[in-house]
Amino acid sequence: MLFGGQSHATVISTAKSEKMHYWVRASSSDFVGTLPQPRSGHTAVVVGRSKVVLFGGLVEKRFLSDIVVYDIDNKLWYQPECTGGSDGEVGPGPRAFHVAVVIDCHMFIFGGRSGGKRLGDFWVLDTDIWQWTELTSFGDLPSARDFAAASAIGNRKIVMYGGWDGKRWLSDVYLLDTISLEWMELSVTGSLPPPRCGHTATMVEKRLLVYGGRGGGGPIMGDLWALKGLIEEENETPGWTQLKLPGQAPSARCGHTITSGGHYLLLFGGHGTGGWLSRYDIYHNDCIILDRVSAQWKRLPTGNEPPPARAYHSLTCMGSRYLLFGGFDGKSTFGDLWWLVPEEDSLAKRLLAASPNVQNIQNKDVELGNENVQNIKENQMEESAVSELQKRLGISVSLLGNGVPVVDEVEDKEFIQLASNLVGERVSGNEHVSDVQVQALRDHWRKSTPRLIPLKEFGPLLRDYQRLITRRLQANSGSDMQFLESSFPGKAAYGFYHIRNVNQLRLDDIPKLLAEYKQLLPN
Repeated sequence: MLFGGQSHATVISTAKSEKMHYWVRASSSDFVGTLPQPRSGHTAVVVGRSKVVLFGGLVEKRFLSDIVVYDIDNKLWYQPECTGGSDGEVGPGPRAFHVAVVIDCHMFIFGGRSGGKRLGDFWVLDTDIWQWTELTSFGDLPSARDFAAASAIGNRKIVMYGGWDGKRWLSDVYLLDTISLEWMELSVTGSLPPPRCGHTATMVEKRLLVYGGRGGGGPIMGDLWALKGLIEEENETPGWTQLKLPGQAPSARCGHTITSGGHYLLLFGGHGTGGWLSRYDIYHNDCIILDRVSAQWKRLPTGNEPPPARAYHSLTCMGSRYLLFGGFDGKSTFGDLWWLVPEEDSLAKRLLAASPNVQNIQNKDVELGNENVQNIKENQMEESAVSELQKRLGISVSLLGNGVPVVDEVEDKEFIQLASNLVGERVSGNEHVSDVQVQALRDHWRKSTPRLIPLKEFGPLLRDYQRLITRRLQANSGSDMQFLESSFPGKAAYGFYHIRNVNQLRLDDIPKLLAEYKQLLPN
């Protein structure tokens, strides 16, 4: 019932494990015609199951305004001769980071960016006759913006949410009636998602699902929201609900894609950040699905290496195949084309025949549920209480698998120094830290808030957190597994056990780490 939904009986009958998929890089010999030039921030929409229409984008600070079409049946790329426009120009001006939504054979375009200017013009392209019409003068339009997200509601309306107007992040919701060409701002009561841009917005039955994006002040988000009240016949009061679904949820990101295919939504790629003391960009190439039937996140099983990580790409669904194009990784703009196909597809069979070593290779994200441990081999996992916890919780908790063994208090020099400073007793190199000193430091952290703990203390705190978990596991030898799994409702227990060092923590991880640490301390 979560997505407007299906009966319990349907959930039982349709829930199943996902098929193995393979990434196959396309080459020019797979197509007829001229392939599109590299770009990011473009749009790609499927029209009538017969063609994919690319529009706009950005490459090397140059904004594009071309239309490139892929004829699915004939495997043909071509650029149609378009007509219509204004001021002597055909079609909209160059842009990227706009929205594009298809209703029947019409592709509607709104906003975007060209250079440093946010755009607020509104266009439609008739893809039967390749004619552009500007609709900017029709009614009251939303404010100019880029990095918004939009989705079709049935075969008549379009819903658009959020974006960036150059000064502020937006959280408004607009509905467009494509018959009357009237825009209406939707009045939504109750709690609202934080304003954002670079997110995705996808209609699933009667709800609009919004995931991720960059928010006010710049943080990148990983939250999922559902908006009801978009279907007139339902007579529902418009309202947002934050969804906290079980499973292997994606990390926070923006510039990703979510593509609807069958009974699930497929999330690929995007841009995030890592680190704590110093921030750095992370680009993703993971495949995560949101199962509409069981309402949970899962990793899509993939049998070979994915394409290079990227954001602001396009991923379109054509039957059982997905086509990835373009994107940006912080340094380079991509022009490569990749197919993502199920194992029974002819492209997958061709790949496996050409590369026998690809067969039966499981994606490490699926096996371990953590993208940071992709290189850990199965034979390194010891059959112990620790590896049992790993299997049950879907996280990496190998003592040696993360490359950093948990050290005892007497070997943790920073921990010893903090403890001795706290009680005013000097500890020499050949003396052990006392139980009183250890307890004093732990009591100090128990009473502290994240803001009160100096930066230099988080390294020793993280190691002590890992120490306490290790000892509890060793003491219980797996018998207390149920307690460990239920220690932190709604998420995997001890989510920071696998962290190699404190620099991998984000600022918003600190309160969670401290809360978990306090629950580990004896009363």
